[in-house]
Amino acid sequence: MPYKARSSVLAAAALSALVLSACGGEGDDSASDSGMNLVSEGTLTVCSDIPYVPFEYEENGEYVGFDMDLIKEIASGMDLNLEVKDSGFDGLQSGTVLAAGQCDLIASAMTITEERQERMAFSDPYYDSLQSILVPEGSDITGIEDLAGRNLGVQQGTTGEAYAREQAPDAKISSFQSDGELFPALQSGQVEAVLQDLPVNLEHTRDGEFTIAAKFETDESYGFAMSKTGSEELVSAVNEQLAALRDNGKYQEIYDKYFTE
Repeated sequence: MPYKARSSVLAAAALSALVLSACGGEGDDSASDSGMNLVSEGTLTVCSDIPYVPFEYEENGEYVGFDMDLIKEIASGMDLNLEVKDSGFDGLQSGTVLAAGQCDLIASAMTITEERQERMAFSDPYYDSLQSILVPEGSDITGIEDLAGRNLGVQQGTTGEAYAREQAPDAKISSFQSDGELFPALQSGQVEAVLQDLPVNLEHTRDGEFTIAAKFETDESYGFAMSKTGSEELVSAVNEQLAALRDNGKYQEIYDKYFTE
């Protein structure tokens, strides 16, 4: 099944958070008594940088995507309601939103790195990703060696930015806050190429005007991030739910919904 198409922004997109009913939350053994130290009793509060198709985006006034569908199942399995807050990626990857008590968990296609592990605790990996270069159809950029002296766009604070600065030091690199600003920069010609996660770049090839010039194996895996201290029980519960979703086939069902070879 192909990726879900980018949806139009509805009036509801102005809301910074949408409350999603992940479950009835009527059980006596809810997380409020489990020592998880949740921001809101009975609710798993999640921060995410939206949109980042196909992992998190908005459709018909609801947050959907691979990460969002997974986290809905995880919250439901924990007998918790779910609240999602749209947050900038810089505040996510730095762990600032967790330190400020804005959310319990970050679900935002975030790569597990040693540097981030110094600031946050991570769940077991739930997705392996490649990096890639996206260019307009017909571009003479066919590999990272062609980026020298060229205008290259990346998303600020991502592993894609770090990879670009290391592997393409002679490129003219511009950082953008989100893919919502990065891709329009490519469309307008402000940058000549975009280097970021392959699944997100693939989404931009659907109309035939852009193509993947190169892919890179970087051994990256995504994880759900939580507070470095006091979240041991939450990390354990999330990992239990991830394992259960793999065992019962729900993980594969969600994966097949958003990704294709």
